[in-house]
Amino acid sequence: MSGTTLLINLAGAIALLLWGTHMISSALLRGFGTPLRQWLGHNLNNRWLALLSGIGITGILQSSTAVSLMATSFTAAGTLDLAPALAVMLGANIGSTLVVQLLSADISILTPIVLLTGLMVFRLRDDSRFESVGCALIGLGLMLLALHMLGSTLAEVEGTPVFQLIMQSLDGDLLIALLVAMILTWLCHSSVAVVLLIVSLAATGMLSATTIVALVLGVNIGGALPSVISAGSSVARRLPLGNLLMRAMGALVVLPFAALLAETKLDPSTLAVVLHTGFNLLLALVFIGLTEPLAGLLMRLLPEPVRDVDPGMPQYLDETGLEVVNIGLSNAAREALRITDMFSAMLERMLQLLHTSAPDRADDVRRIDQSLDQLSAAIRAYLADIGQEGISDSDADRSQEILTFVINLEHAADILSSSLTQLAMRRLRRGEHFSVFELRNIGPLHEALLDSLNLAVTVFLREDIPTAHRLINRKETVRRLEAEASREHFQKLKEDKSTWAESGDIFQRVLRDYRRVHHHIAALAYPLLERAGERAIESSDLVKETPSCAS
Repeated sequence: MSGTTLLINLAGAIALLLWGTHMISSALLRGFGTPLRQWLGHNLNNRWLALLSGIGITGILQSSTAVSLMATSFTAAGTLDLAPALAVMLGANIGSTLVVQLLSADISILTPIVLLTGLMVFRLRDDSRFESVGCALIGLGLMLLALHMLGSTLAEVEGTPVFQLIMQSLDGDLLIALLVAMILTWLCHSSVAVVLLIVSLAATGMLSATTIVALVLGVNIGGALPSVISAGSSVARRLPLGNLLMRAMGALVVLPFAALLAETKLDPSTLAVVLHTGFNLLLALVFIGLTEPLAGLLMRLLPEPVRDVDPGMPQYLDETGLEVVNIGLSNAAREALRITDMFSAMLERMLQLLHTSAPDRADDVRRIDQSLDQLSAAIRAYLADIGQEGISDSDADRSQEILTFVINLEHAADILSSSLTQLAMRRLRRGEHFSVFELRNIGPLHEALLDSLNLAVTVFLREDIPTAHRLINRKETVRRLEAEASREHFQKLKEDKSTWAESGDIFQRVLRDYRRVHHHIAALAYPLLERAGERAIESSDLVKETPSCAS
């Protein structure tokens, strides 16, 4: 076989190995990423439990990089302290060694069985989770097939003069071997794949024991590089940088003892696997007690950046979330909560405008509304780009809930900005202020709207069905408040003939707009009730009372 053909076969086998790894992690994250992420977020009470969590989830996902992305999203969000997150990464590094041990064993007979089983499970499409498990099994089968191809190809490559020259150049130069393995791992984004490649090379006898030691150490450093480079902010970079520092310090300590480690009686391929496992176990034992001081150092090196002064600019919509669905949905939800803060600020300015008729408050409402619209558009675009390879049914439902949340708050803010503000300014241009009677009736409506907004946030974050029903039921409370205020106002008009008709019309329209705003807030309960199959509310009600919702 010619050298060109061998090179093509070798590249194809490596590509198949990487694709199999990608299939496993992406399929399992698509099908089970959200529950895995929730479990990881709620079960990290101490560093040892965090360590075991990292081992277990890496064993499932077959990718320490995926675990790093999940843990990084927690630390960037502030929901997970940096110290236990570092313990998670120590566990993830150990978990990747278990994957290497499994795949380095001679289990080629399982390849057709795993592929066939994966196809059969994939065909059970009644549940998206079966599809995810099927894809993961097919990915595992492709990895086993790629390893078989690697072994057969490397057996032929061994005799080529060019390859022997390359191996001879690496042999004895530990620093060059370490750098080559580090760069290759960074390019491949998979330490598992590169370690398996080293195991295959070692099995052919082309690598000396000292070179194997240097290559394995280089893989461990290179495996931490992709997460550092892809981090979108200094806060998000703390965890992957801490992982890189732990691996780099460990490699620098172990590298001078490469010759001593090479004197073991293990065969070359077993040496690579055992060294990879032992190195990460040693790192875990040394650094598990140093996670707190290391976390403090990282926070000093990478302090919280000064936020952009433009509130309409997204802060959490990084590109990492576009590849890992549950992280992307979490990022979008965090930005949606920023929209809630903006909307609350608009309500505060609106009430001040009604009380004072100050034109600057109207300008504040319009300016915040512009920022809210800008951020809403960014969230909608981000949600559209999440999970280009497909997402699970539950994640699709969550994406729709976030979209509904954002759109309804955007519509509610438009009512405040374009209608309520205009009504208040019309009064101001007439030289009039809202009367004590009018403000006394607007106040309960405003308070009811704020209470419903708090309930809506609870429904959105906790997916609390009883709270969703409470939110829907508050529509009747707001309707009653509006009706009572309207009746009292008409009675006052009958008693006071000097009241301007247009002023009374403005007050009635203010009451109506408050109710319209509340309808958009109450609508935030519907997606959860629909998903739970508990929607007992007439669907025409919202459309009947709020025609603008469909726009």
